[in-house]
Amino acid sequence: MEGGRLKIGITCYPTYGGSGAMATELGLALAARGHEVHFIAYQQPFRLPDFVPRVFFHEVDVGRYPLFEYPPYDLALAVRMHDVVRQHRLDLLHVHYAIPHATSAWIAREMLGKVGQDVQVITTLHGTDITIVGQDPSFHSITKFSIEKSDGLTAVSDYLRRETYTAFGCSSCDVEVIHNFIDPLVYDRSRYSHALRGQIGASRRVLMHISNFRPVKRVRDIIEIFAAVNREIPSALVMVGDGPDRGIAEQHARSLGVESSTFFLGKIDAVAPLLASADLFLLPSQSESFGLSALEALACGVPVVASKAGGLAEVVIDGVTGALREVGDVPAMAQAAVEILRDRERWRSVSEAAALDARARFAQEDIVAQYEAYYQRALG
Repeated sequence: MEGGRLKIGITCYPTYGGSGAMATELGLALAARGHEVHFIAYQQPFRLPDFVPRVFFHEVDVGRYPLFEYPPYDLALAVRMHDVVRQHRLDLLHVHYAIPHATSAWIAREMLGKVGQDVQVITTLHGTDITIVGQDPSFHSITKFSIEKSDGLTAVSDYLRRETYTAFGCSSCDVEVIHNFIDPLVYDRSRYSHALRGQIGASRRVLMHISNFRPVKRVRDIIEIFAAVNREIPSALVMVGDGPDRGIAEQHARSLGVESSTFFLGKIDAVAPLLASADLFLLPSQSESFGLSALEALACGVPVVASKAGGLAEVVIDGVTGALREVGDVPAMAQAAVEILRDRERWRSVSEAAALDARARFAQEDIVAQYEAYYQRALG
C-alpha cells in the first residue's frame, strides 16, 4: 500500500450475471479512485472495456490433459492468484463467491506463506454460493471452511447475511452488509433516446425483464403476468438476456398468443439505454439475494413488480417504488402492474420515487467508499 492507494486483485465469474457485473463495476470504480486493480479470471469480465488506466486482466489458463475429465479450474486459479500477488505485490484479494474463489484464494495465501509473503482475502457472498451450491452436501463443508478462512466477509443484503449464519453457523464469522450499487450518471433515463420505442410503437406500454433465464427467474410467470396486463392495457414485453429457460419462455408466449408482442433481444451488456424506454420491470423470481437488475431499473425511474423473496424487499419499497407480491401469485402481480400503468400520474409518482430512492441508498460513490473503508480495516 502506497499513500493509501491499494493494489487489489479481484476474481469473479466473468460471464453474464449480477455478481460478475457488480465485481467489475467495483473494480473500475476503485481504479477511478486511484487504486491499482488486477482482475484474475478465466476470461475477461463482460463489463470490462479493452483499456482502463490502472486496470489489468490476468487470464487463468486451465490446461487440458487426458487424465482430467474435468480440468481443475480451482487449482489453476490458485496458482494464477499466487503468481499475480507475487509479481505485483498485491495488498489483498477480493473474491466474489465463496466457492471456488475463496477456496482458491486460501490455497494461494498458503503458498505465499512459504515464501514469506502474505495477502488479505476478502470474500463477498452474492447468493447462489450460499443459498444453493454451498448448501449442497457435496460442497457444504468446503464452503464453510472457505468462509471461515477469509480475512473479511461481506454480503450484498441483510437477507443473505442471515442465510449465511443459518446455513453455516460460522460463529467466528463477522459478515458485514455492503449492498450493490448503481452509477447515477449511467442509469439516468434522460440521457438516452427511445430507439426501442421506435421499434415497438409509442402507444404501447413497455414491460421489461433482464436476467440469465435460469429456472429461479420463473420466466413462465413473466409471460403470464404480461398476458394479463396486455388484456387490460396495450403493451409489449421485452426480454433481455439468455439462458436455459429462454426456449420455455418463447414457447409459453406462443401458447398464450402473445408472441407478436414479446421481443427476445438476447444478451446485451449496456442495459441502461433499454431501461430508459421501459415503463415497468418484472422480476417474479423464486429467490433473489439482492436483485441488481431491479435496482438498475429503479435507478432509471422504472417501477418494479417483483416477488416478496429474499433481498428484494431491501431494494423495492412496496407501494412506493413498485410492488412486492408472494412468489407465484401471478394474478396479484398482474393487478399491481395494471394499477401502476393505468394512471399516468400514478406511474410518474412511482417512477420519480424509484429514481430518487435508488440514488439515495445505492449510489456508487457511497458504496465504493464503504468497500474502501472495509479494506483498510481488514489490512489493520
